[in-house]
Amino acid sequence: MKAAVMREAHVPLVIEDVHIDDPGPREILIKTAACGVCHSDLHFIEGLYPTQMPIVLGHEAAGVVEKVGSLVDYVKPGDHVITCLSAFCGTCEYCITGHLSLCTRIGLNRHASEAPRLGTAAEPIHQFANLSAFAEKMLIHENAVVKVDHDMPMDRAALIGCGVTTGVGAVQNTARIHAGETVAVIGCGGVGLSAVNGAFIAGASKIIAIDLSGTKLNLAKEFGATHVINPNDGDVAKQVRNLTDGEGVHHAFEAIGLKQTAEDAFRMIRPGGTATIVGMIPVGTKVELHGPEFLREKKMQGSNMGSNRFRIDMPRYVEFYKQGRLKLDEMISQRISLSDVNEAFVEMKRGDIARSVIVFD
Repeated sequence: MKAAVMREAHVPLVIEDVHIDDPGPREILIKTAACGVCHSDLHFIEGLYPTQMPIVLGHEAAGVVEKVGSLVDYVKPGDHVITCLSAFCGTCEYCITGHLSLCTRIGLNRHASEAPRLGTAAEPIHQFANLSAFAEKMLIHENAVVKVDHDMPMDRAALIGCGVTTGVGAVQNTARIHAGETVAVIGCGGVGLSAVNGAFIAGASKIIAIDLSGTKLNLAKEFGATHVINPNDGDVAKQVRNLTDGEGVHHAFEAIGLKQTAEDAFRMIRPGGTATIVGMIPVGTKVELHGPEFLREKKMQGSNMGSNRFRIDMPRYVEFYKQGRLKLDEMISQRISLSDVNEAFVEMKRGDIARSVIVFD
């Protein structure tokens, strides 16, 4: 099969022929239909997060089951599925207490003595996030997929595999906002737009979208933003307070992954408010907060993949889409082929697109 292989950081991915093994007892082989190009992949390409190499990146995907292992009973060949990087083992403390996105991943990977799932004639290829979706096929554990209806378009279903689940989930699962509360979202890429959309679905009274791109701010209005802010117009926390009677918002969501914007999120919440950090802040980065603010019962917390229980959440997001409440059509900026993946990262860094989606034949 064809796959986009990363062999070193700061170097474009290379399309190579990669061997993919047959499914083991609890594994499934999927023909990839679509895969979103997510900013999380770029973090690894740019060396901001360490990873083993060579590796096939990609994790926001949907496809059709081709083969299943002897012990698989959840899916069958022909089923349409969305993949999820936060696969669950079902046996660790996090899983059995309902925190599946924090699973310690017991038994989801092949043992070192077994043949690798991916490789070439010369070497094994590492699998990214238990998925490696920048490829024509995926070989993954059955607990990394959820079934969806055949009438759900695959390119839109793929977005639910990461960005949508991360953004909507941060609002509805991690922060658990209440109807009528006020929300600010910093960063209007795929995750940020999904957070805006999630706040709208949850009934937030005021949704303030913050981004440097006028294109993305206009898009945020389509996703439910009631107000937009460009940081070029002045201090963002002050602008947020001006829109909220001087108080600040109940909830701020940081969807970029920078020290400054994380600190801004904390500064723009009101007393008793919560700042939720969704973006992948680079390894080694320290976020500074002013101690007296904690006496006003302000909180900062992280969110991992929207605190999801993906086999429950993702089918619900599909229904939201069918009802017209979840915006997926509007999020796709361009549909591309696998060979265009490097250009998609260039476009991402320019900052004006929401999501590029690789569509496979």
